[in-house]
Amino acid sequence: MKKLFLLSLFALLLGGCASTAKIDTSITAVSQESRVQFLILHYTALDLPLSLKVLSQQGVSAHYLVGDNQPPSVYQLVDENRMAYHAGLSDWKGNSRLNPSSIGIEIVNPGFKDTPEGRVYFPFPQAQIARVIALAKDIVARHQIRPEYILGHAEIAPQRKSDPGPLFPWKQLADAGLIPWPDAQQVAARQAVLELALPDAGWFQQKLAQHGYAVPQTGILDEATRNVLIAFQARYRPEKFDGTPDAETAALLDVLTSNGKH
Repeated sequence: MKKLFLLSLFALLLGGCASTAKIDTSITAVSQESRVQFLILHYTALDLPLSLKVLSQQGVSAHYLVGDNQPPSVYQLVDENRMAYHAGLSDWKGNSRLNPSSIGIEIVNPGFKDTPEGRVYFPFPQAQIARVIALAKDIVARHQIRPEYILGHAEIAPQRKSDPGPLFPWKQLADAGLIPWPDAQQVAARQAVLELALPDAGWFQQKLAQHGYAVPQTGILDEATRNVLIAFQARYRPEKFDGTPDAETAALLDVLTSNGKH
């Protein structure tokens, strides 16, 4: 019995040694890509010290935090190979719960304040936007993120989020070659036609879904659909983002969904 026990122990020890054998990494499969598909932009609605505290010590996090005017200008809080908790319940083009497949950038910005005259959003310093664009270019180049998968938090969660808000200059990201943008002449031509006969709520819902949003398909202009329209307008037509369907919004949607980029 003692001999049998010793033999069994020896076999276990050999098994343990085998499990820690050196792994050969000299051969790399050609069929592979980054797990990262999305780049999601947020504002913190906090100042820099509070942003750092919340994003590093509480139940939310982001891969990067871009400061406003105080150096260092960019903090990496989560390694890109690990998941950060920034997107929450989220959807885009049939993909849901985007935390595992996204990189999150938080931007220090107060967000908004409600006044007797209405809600007022805070602008982003140009130097800060330049840092965001440079960081985004670097991330996109390394992970080959598709232009239509560079999004704001409001777009992937329009029923509960509004960041990075209507003053975030998405057009600058388009000018930098990061995201698609509707051609102004095409929009103007489509708007002239749509002014004559505005599509119904079902048309807007279908186009918003084609663009990428999770939106009800009820044919009714309900609150959920208005929230999605607000998110769309805040990005592409920030001068007016009240969730009301109009010819300009319809034209923007029509051009964006007709150019083969979505």
